[in-house]
Amino acid sequence: MESYLLDWANLLLRWVHVITAIAWIGSSFYFVFLDSSLTPPEDEALRQSGVSGELWAVHGGGFYHPVKFNVAPPQLPKHLHWFFWESYSTWLSGFALFTVSYLWSASTYLIDASKVAWAPAEAIAVALAFLVVFWLAYDGICRVFGQRRNGDAIVGALVLVLVCVAAWLACHWFAGRAAFLLVGAMLATAMSANVFFWIIPGQRTVVAQIKAGQPVDAIHGKRGKQRSVHNTYFTLPVLFAMLSGHYSFTWNHPQNWLVLILMMFAGAAIRQFFVMRHGYKLGRNRHPLPYALVGVAVLLGLVAWLRPAPAAANAIQLGADNAHQSSAGGEFGYEKVRLVLAQRCQQCHGPEVQMKGLRLDSPQGVAQNAQNIYQQVVAQKLMPMNNATGMTDAERALIAGWFQAGAPVQ
Repeated sequence: MESYLLDWANLLLRWVHVITAIAWIGSSFYFVFLDSSLTPPEDEALRQSGVSGELWAVHGGGFYHPVKFNVAPPQLPKHLHWFFWESYSTWLSGFALFTVSYLWSASTYLIDASKVAWAPAEAIAVALAFLVVFWLAYDGICRVFGQRRNGDAIVGALVLVLVCVAAWLACHWFAGRAAFLLVGAMLATAMSANVFFWIIPGQRTVVAQIKAGQPVDAIHGKRGKQRSVHNTYFTLPVLFAMLSGHYSFTWNHPQNWLVLILMMFAGAAIRQFFVMRHGYKLGRNRHPLPYALVGVAVLLGLVAWLRPAPAAANAIQLGADNAHQSSAGGEFGYEKVRLVLAQRCQQCHGPEVQMKGLRLDSPQGVAQNAQNIYQQVVAQKLMPMNNATGMTDAERALIAGWFQAGAPVQ
């Protein structure tokens, strides 16, 4: 029953998380586009009122004319929309999902004893420390270097180093899939903390100054804009980390930390292209195509680097090619598959424990879940979890051949 309820919690939290993330990322991307696309106002009345930029757009059968006041409008409207619940809801739902999916069953999903034999409480504490320590270090870098000359370049370089160190540590301390997600959660935590500690408080200070009739300090807007720009570059790396759990060839690689760093770098480079292309259209900067080309080149290099090792690929293909030889007692027969499942899988899917509601200790249970077994064990190599039971390539090839032969259980 516990496993069943956890599956429902995972499903519903994941659904909420995706919905809120779409809302947050969508508004973030829109405002980056808007800032990059604003042009000086043509109307003298707008200029006199303090408008620094405007944009004409058409959408949904109507025309829109957003304008931006660089420091403060002449007076505040009665209704002012704040963009912060999208961020907070995304982080809260994401942390809840991380708790249900990884922290609740840390010994299974978070810990890889071949790397570090943590006790569950230790692993959870260290994982949570990643979120806190990264934020403190990143925030310290921004505080010290953010307002200096060439501060953006310095901050970018130092944050890159910080992310690389965190990725290396996570991948050497935790199970591969958990490590990738943890680094993504670490960046996402910094994004939401930027909103909570800097962007929204700065905006509240500006509003309070306007209401009090005081001069508005432009530093709050500059700091908020800086953190908002950082968030947009974190977005694609975070999205990769969140999706990576479905693609074991990335986090199962012996140098998975480097795979993670390169994928995140490619995402940030591609995001740079999209950020700068709006300015290019207005003649403000050079064509940003080189950034996109660098990102794509890194991705193509990873495609070549991560191709399956010939021995492993040939073993599984051999199983599929020779599947016609299968019979109840033949080369790919059920009896051999049963022995593999008993040794490698029934600790979690047997009479004592039925994780995900699956039992693989009977011919009926195996037949019912044959497709799932093939996908998880052969196609994606997600199971056994972290390969904790040491399933070999030959055993995966055996299961491949058995499945291609029709998954007989007689």
